[in-house]
Amino acid sequence: MSSQIRSVVNYVGGRPVETGTTFEVFDPVTGAVAAHVHEATADTVDAAVRAAREALRGPWGKLTTDERIDMVLGIADGVGKRFDEFVDAEVSDTGQAFNMAKRVNIPRGAANFRTFAHTLREHATEAFRMDTPDGLGALNFAIRRPRGVIGVISPWNAPMLLMTWKVGPALAFGNTVVVKPSEETPSTAALLAEVMNDVGVPAGAYNVVHGAGAVGEMLTTHPDVDGITFTGETVTGSRILEAVAPTLKATSMEMGGKNPGIVFADADLDNATRVLGRSIFLNAGQVCLGTERVYIHESIFDELAGRLVEHAKSLTPGFPHEDGVTLGPVVSQQQQRKILDYYQVAVDEGANVLVGGGVPSFGDERDGGYWVEPTLWTGLGHDSRTAREEIFGPCAALIPFSDEDEVVEMANDTNYGLSATIFTRDLSRALRVTQQLEAGVIWVNEWFLRDLRTAFGGAKHSGLGREGGVHGLEFYTEISNICIKI
Repeated sequence: MSSQIRSVVNYVGGRPVETGTTFEVFDPVTGAVAAHVHEATADTVDAAVRAAREALRGPWGKLTTDERIDMVLGIADGVGKRFDEFVDAEVSDTGQAFNMAKRVNIPRGAANFRTFAHTLREHATEAFRMDTPDGLGALNFAIRRPRGVIGVISPWNAPMLLMTWKVGPALAFGNTVVVKPSEETPSTAALLAEVMNDVGVPAGAYNVVHGAGAVGEMLTTHPDVDGITFTGETVTGSRILEAVAPTLKATSMEMGGKNPGIVFADADLDNATRVLGRSIFLNAGQVCLGTERVYIHESIFDELAGRLVEHAKSLTPGFPHEDGVTLGPVVSQQQQRKILDYYQVAVDEGANVLVGGGVPSFGDERDGGYWVEPTLWTGLGHDSRTAREEIFGPCAALIPFSDEDEVVEMANDTNYGLSATIFTRDLSRALRVTQQLEAGVIWVNEWFLRDLRTAFGGAKHSGLGREGGVHGLEFYTEISNICIKI
């Protein structure tokens, strides 16, 4: 990982755009300055939207479907050609281990373009023959057209993966985009703009504007933006919905979660320990699908709790480039403070801290970074703040239960509904419980296993709409029915 301070610029109409104001991005590992980022102004955002509109009406919008599919596949190949640069940028912004960036985030970023290019190629148009009083009938068929200019507001926890999860289908289905990445992690979005130019994507199809909430508001309220797709916390999502209401923009919202894991008495405890160890602690707990509350049957509670504590103790914090690193820092000082505040809330609520609960000490430059200890609690009630509010850190409350109906009720007793994981060897129970859980994505004896063609999204305060495969067509395209009398 390079120690050189990056300069990160906006991209508008295929050209880098510097502005008079910059802000700093910090390396989460050490707290040192990692990048100077040019902050977009209202004029920058307006120019980006105009460039996107012109590309939609011009060279991008005039591509044939096959030409556009080939272009999107070319973007995936272009990411591959600059793979190491993307890994460096992702690690510099997030502090995550190189292995995670190499094996998950950057490959998945490229895969998102391929998946939606193939989705477009394989999608069939619906058609219906109907009867009419004269006996000759009529034919109805649907056509889809791009929604238009899409504002993409993406988060900091897996910046490349989650940003391309939106940009991939938007471009594949014929839209143009203006991306506002998180101000904490701007680098891969800017680097992707260079790839767009490398592979010949028409100027204006992909634009990037940098900044915090004010820049996002400029984008969401812009009258010439046709849709907003957002991933992030629920409070921010609610504000976006308020901002788009006057212009009735279409929205696709993937928001917060307080995801339950349920471990029944017959579960394979080796597997449950392995899977929960990932779902609680992966990426320092900064995964929207991660598990923050674990309901364990009382007959196995002590045994599984002990196993999870040993797993937490085995995690290895370190510099991202070091072999064997399994725990990184959280993304920012603000996030570190938020998590540590919750660690104190847990203690105030009477938690028994099984492991962690503070900040690790290294005796080197990492002591300036944004580290928190992996933490597990018992003794917290289901109604405690710690067990109900999203923390987004490497921590979980372990809560015992006695019967199936009780645990289903507790799992569903939340404002959130993004994901859930259950562990059982009983197929009937698995089918019975999964159909009762109020969550958009549910795993049995596994976690984070994703087929990109399937529907992804949350229930309740965890989101609106679904992404993935053909499900993305509902947001990224407008459908018209054509009826022809025979």
